[in-house]
Amino acid sequence: MSKVEHKATGLFFGLAAYITWGLLPIYWHYLGKASPFEILANRGIWSLVLCIIFLATRKKLRHMFMLFRQPRILSLLALTSGLLTINWTVYIWAVSVNRVLEASIGYFITPLVSVTFGVFVFRERMRPLQWTAVLLAVFGVAVLTFEFGSIPWIALAISVSWGSYSLIKKVLNLGALETLSVETLIALVPSLSFMIYLETQGRAQFGQELRFTLLLMGAGVVTIVPLLWFNGATTRLPLTVSGLLQYITPTIMFLVATLINHEAMPLGRVIGFGFIWAALVFLGGDLLKSNRTSGSAF
Repeated sequence: MSKVEHKATGLFFGLAAYITWGLLPIYWHYLGKASPFEILANRGIWSLVLCIIFLATRKKLRHMFMLFRQPRILSLLALTSGLLTINWTVYIWAVSVNRVLEASIGYFITPLVSVTFGVFVFRERMRPLQWTAVLLAVFGVAVLTFEFGSIPWIALAISVSWGSYSLIKKVLNLGALETLSVETLIALVPSLSFMIYLETQGRAQFGQELRFTLLLMGAGVVTIVPLLWFNGATTRLPLTVSGLLQYITPTIMFLVATLINHEAMPLGRVIGFGFIWAALVFLGGDLLKSNRTSGSAF
């Protein structure tokens, strides 16, 4: 495979991953008759099952079990498991109450949260364009806070939990499937306990109808497959291209919220989103500028 074909394959994987993630609110909406917590439990359980299958076929199961022998890594994965649970819970709940627009804000500002973490955790120095982007995003969140009448906690919970999760995973620098397997395994007991509780109360949707049960099991598929595509993209694409592709997901979520769910978009929200989109333009410009400086190209 030539270098161009290698990167074209990476671009295909990246587009497939981010487009799928952007369309997930539609999938969660179809699971609406199950509670957000039942959806969450099934997502974790079936993600674990698929992770183990993929690791077994690649003969990498031992890599997962080796992580349990390293207390420091295991404690950090317990933390990321909690952060992932928070992120998934808030996201799925936001869809269930028709607040996809606010969830999209969270994923729009996540890159800016990551930049801020870089300053405070890794002592990185922000460049002028990055400072401008962060300030514009702060203005945007302030406007949206005024518009919503309260702090947009869904957006902040999603962005901070995912930004923190990504930060710790960056520090660990381990395989995505291996670590996700451990994270979902840590959450397995609470997930199974909750499903058993629902069954005993006669409130579980799992097992009631074949089609709906398969959709609940599919929560694992729509979690793991895009992750594999994402990994395939990151190993083939320059950081700049990967960085710009990530905005596809919240953009599609925004379109789903406004065009399909018909969520309200008054002037105040337009202005708030305008600040955030302007921030992303500056952040994207910084990525392109740093890419040219380093001499790398697609």
